[in-house]
Amino acid sequence: MAFKAALDLRIADAIDHHGGAATLPQIATRVPVHTSKIPCLRRLMRVLTVAGIFSVTNHPDGGDPVYCLTPASRLLVGSWSLAPMFALCLNDTFVSPFLGLGAWFEHAIPGLDLFEMAHGRAVWDVIGHDATINPLFNQGMVADSRFLMDIAVKECGGVFHGITSLVDVAGGLGAAAQAVSKAFPHVECSVLDLAHVVADAPAGTGVKYVAGDMFESVPPANAVFLKWVMHDWGDSECIKILKNCKKAIPSRDAGGKVIIIDAVVGAGLSNLKLRETHVLYDLFISVVNGIERDEQEWRKIIFEAGFTEYKIIPVLGVRSIIEVYP
Repeated sequence: MAFKAALDLRIADAIDHHGGAATLPQIATRVPVHTSKIPCLRRLMRVLTVAGIFSVTNHPDGGDPVYCLTPASRLLVGSWSLAPMFALCLNDTFVSPFLGLGAWFEHAIPGLDLFEMAHGRAVWDVIGHDATINPLFNQGMVADSRFLMDIAVKECGGVFHGITSLVDVAGGLGAAAQAVSKAFPHVECSVLDLAHVVADAPAGTGVKYVAGDMFESVPPANAVFLKWVMHDWGDSECIKILKNCKKAIPSRDAGGKVIIIDAVVGAGLSNLKLRETHVLYDLFISVVNGIERDEQEWRKIIFEAGFTEYKIIPVLGVRSIIEVYP
């Protein structure tokens, strides 16, 4: 909640405005804090510095401490800011269901997920039609795609070599497809999403938008792209999606493949922060009965969908690229 408060107050932007380092009085001039609560702001900053969101330098002569941006808080400023993504994850609509986590465990499966139990509506109904949550969700997904795809095309551009067309399934407003199109102009990129999403798609992006449902069919392309989609669904739904993807692509010899960007629990470097993030997000995505899968769980749904081979490339921090071949 301290981090959420920092987002709400835009503390990172305030420090960035002062060149990346600022005293508490300087920060207070740029954030909506009542003057009577500046001492409380000091307490908030103390928590955030201990957590590593900001750093602090204390002057031995007793001057005001100077708070600085760290690699973590630099992700909250600038054109590639992830602040909208974090604002989405920490919104009350998605956080409050966890107050009922204990009660949820008392009910049998299948049953209501945490989100439905708390709000009486399915998460996708709320995201699709709520006037507050819908733009928040779209902004969060765009911010995440811009940040992640910049890394993906630079560090793993080979994944997109040799393909001439790509369809981004459940690609929202198309930020990921736009990144691929910009980096590889010869690739014809399109986005498949529900009609109400496509209706709000931006114009002049060089990307084609197709209204449809991934559970029914996927438009044909050399490659199908699934970014942060599969973890929202159980195994049976994922197998259905993958089977539709398989129908949409040519044989492997003809260049057909599915490109998935998602977490693979246990993949990549073995360090405490990575493990913490994987398991915490696995718990977080349970709000919609989703799951973060390890390699064996990915293997199960990939092979049950009729694919013959896959390759995991753990280069995107807590997420990996998974190339899946028919």
